[in-house]
Amino acid sequence: MNRAVFLDRDGTLIKDAHYLKDSAKVEIIDGVGDALSRMRAAGYLVFMHTNQSGIERGYYDWDDVHACNLKMLELLGLAEDFFDDTCIAPEWPEKENGYRKPSPKYEREMIEKHNLTLLECWMVGDKWIDAQTGLSAGIRAALVKTGKPIDSEIESKAIDSKVPIHLNLLEFAERTLKLDK
Repeated sequence: MNRAVFLDRDGTLIKDAHYLKDSAKVEIIDGVGDALSRMRAAGYLVFMHTNQSGIERGYYDWDDVHACNLKMLELLGLAEDFFDDTCIAPEWPEKENGYRKPSPKYEREMIEKHNLTLLECWMVGDKWIDAQTGLSAGIRAALVKTGKPIDSEIESKAIDSKVPIHLNLLEFAERTLKLDK
């Protein structure tokens, strides 16, 4: 059984900052490091899928994104190569056929590459497009309340789509994945 967790970055792993460019402004969310370590220890492959349209918009460049990702891993106390793979989607929201969520292109590629068991895979994020991405890829999805607000419309979509909503990533790991300390 090959299982995995695909994770959004901003609002899920680190505090959401509008067009984050400066690695000195990276702030981790409490419990994320523990949750990620537990996922890895339980045998999950761990992937990060982040939309970064600021690249194509010219607000920052690839080096800025990589510096922020490295700072995040440093603050979490994780190795630079912690993630099994990372997808940084630089596309504008209007661009089609790219990797920008809610496109499941990246998830589908990793599912095939790693021969993942669909029912043992999750996409976790703070926005409905994160859940959409997972559901469109044929995997499960969950939302966390550590980023963008989850309003009644999103709650309703989540209920209808059987997408659990958690306070944070650690709660997801403990309650949904049932990972012990």
